[in-house]
Amino acid sequence: MIKVTTEIEIDAPIERCFDLASNIDVHTRTVWKHTREKAIRGTVTGCIGAGETVTFQATHLGVRQKLTSQITEFKRPYIFVDSMLRGAFKSLKHTHEFVELNDSRTLMKDTLLFEAPFGMIGWLVERLILRRYMESFINHRNIELKKIAEGQNDLL
Repeated sequence: MIKVTTEIEIDAPIERCFDLASNIDVHTRTVWKHTREKAIRGTVTGCIGAGETVTFQATHLGVRQKLTSQITEFKRPYIFVDSMLRGAFKSLKHTHEFVELNDSRTLMKDTLLFEAPFGMIGWLVERLILRRYMESFINHRNIELKKIAEGQNDLL
């Protein structure tokens, strides 16, 4: 299993950061454009909440795929966790944490735990390709989310 952790400071209140991070429309607008990611089932627009599911369709590493996740933990504005129900991974769990800092700033932390299928081949792919790919994917999304939260990019 691979663990990817990222952190980013955002000059915006914790509630704004949480609401943007849990918003399906913001998610699809802040990921890499070439993935053509869209929500196709479950909660497909607006903020997702406790127990709800979403299915995303996207192209990653040249393969068009679907991933269905459920929100398995939800404590606004501090944490939400999405866990894969179906998708290309053997398992995937994404924890989004928010820490209130001084002066209406927020520390947003992501912890991604995932495991590829296919035994030893999957183990190698995790280490050679997927770790960097997933970390870059999350970092890109978080930078774009930061721009929106700080009013530098008005997508909503």
